[in-house]
Amino acid sequence: MRPVVTVAEMRAADEAATRTVPESELVRRAGFRTAVGAIGLLGGAYGRRVTVLAGKGNNGNDGRVAAAVLERRGARVEVLDAAVPPARLGPCDLVIDAAYGTGFSGRYDAPEVPPGTRVLAVDIPSGVNGDTGEMPGRALPADETVTFAAVKPGLLMGEGSERAGRVRVVDIGVDVGRSAIGLVESADAGWLPRRPPTTHKWATAMAVVAGSPGMEGAAVLASRGAGRSGAGMVRLAVPGAGDRPGPWPIEAVRLSIPHAGWEVAVLEVLERCRALVVGPGLGRDEATQEAVRRLVARSPVPVVVDADGLFALGQGSRARDVVLGEGVDRPVVLTPHDGEYRRLTGRDPGADRIAAARRLADATGAVALLKGSLTAVAGPGPGPSPRVLLSTSGSAALATAGTGDVLSGVIGAFLARGMDATRAAALAAHVHGAAARLGPAEGLLSGDLPDLVAAWLSEHEGG
Repeated sequence: MRPVVTVAEMRAADEAATRTVPESELVRRAGFRTAVGAIGLLGGAYGRRVTVLAGKGNNGNDGRVAAAVLERRGARVEVLDAAVPPARLGPCDLVIDAAYGTGFSGRYDAPEVPPGTRVLAVDIPSGVNGDTGEMPGRALPADETVTFAAVKPGLLMGEGSERAGRVRVVDIGVDVGRSAIGLVESADAGWLPRRPPTTHKWATAMAVVAGSPGMEGAAVLASRGAGRSGAGMVRLAVPGAGDRPGPWPIEAVRLSIPHAGWEVAVLEVLERCRALVVGPGLGRDEATQEAVRRLVARSPVPVVVDADGLFALGQGSRARDVVLGEGVDRPVVLTPHDGEYRRLTGRDPGADRIAAARRLADATGAVALLKGSLTAVAGPGPGPSPRVLLSTSGSAALATAGTGDVLSGVIGAFLARGMDATRAAALAAHVHGAAARLGPAEGLLSGDLPDLVAAWLSEHEGG
């Protein structure tokens, strides 16, 4: 897991570092690492033409140091004042964008760059908000961003992620400490508890309550996602389906339940389960909503609430009352997309998805997983550090019906395997996105995902 630091955290870390290291030395290190990045992009320095856009602050000083290093290596360097840039830069091989750093606020319109010219951003593309990725003006699209000490949220969200290009974190001797935000990586598959040789199917059993007439596929996808992620037993309950045949996975053990009042039967099954997924494709009639609320409030095991289950929770204090439960102590994971988030909270997530996930977690007492190209997972209350975990593995390939159902099953399986709820949700989001990249670039179906998840875990888990 890589630390992610906000603008305020980075400023505090810089100030702490200057108590033992002169600021000029930190600038020298940052400028030298920028020059190294430039040489890497150019394939050398001698004879290359480099334009440096340098502002008046330390970001600009980093660029000026890089310019001096490149000149000593034989590059032809022009340093321009970012406060009065030309409308269009002249021909060059590389532009180093050192105009403004993460602390910049306001609007910045970068000059136009000749087509085909490579761009290296220093810390963050100038004009991008370091905390939210918002870009009021026009930032240069970078081929690469050299950022110092840790990733900044603005490099992962919104237009910032689109402008940053490849992000390289370089060490300049600034300790970012225990950040409140972490970026999940593939190496974090080691969080999954190993399954001992003596394990058995009930050790990681879970229940899935999903599906309704015409939405049977949601139940299948959630169940298969769970089974392919390590759930030893999946008890599948589809309200109102009775014993009718359907597309049910042969590995799932069916639980016949009525259309209404089915939470009683599910609660009895949970006595032998380690986790519960409820919501995908359930429908939204009042009887179903009441059953969902009673089940979530009384579940003795960790619960993942998705899709129609989120609709049933309602808004504000009503959702919180259900999450906090009726005399039970277990985590609840909510998995909204933006529209579901709006229903739960009464407002849009906004540009700062990290803050949005925190708001939902605090408002409901649940672990909040806000889906998107950047998936943000926040735990409730002060909690352990980091409190927010991020996944950037998602892609447009996941923008197809049913992929969220699979994700719910994966989270449920990780909970059944004994993971902490915040880590389970964040790692599941990472695995879900990384597994999708193993499939076809075009035409990926949600039904492909469970097998791809199993393949990814087999390669990375080591368990």
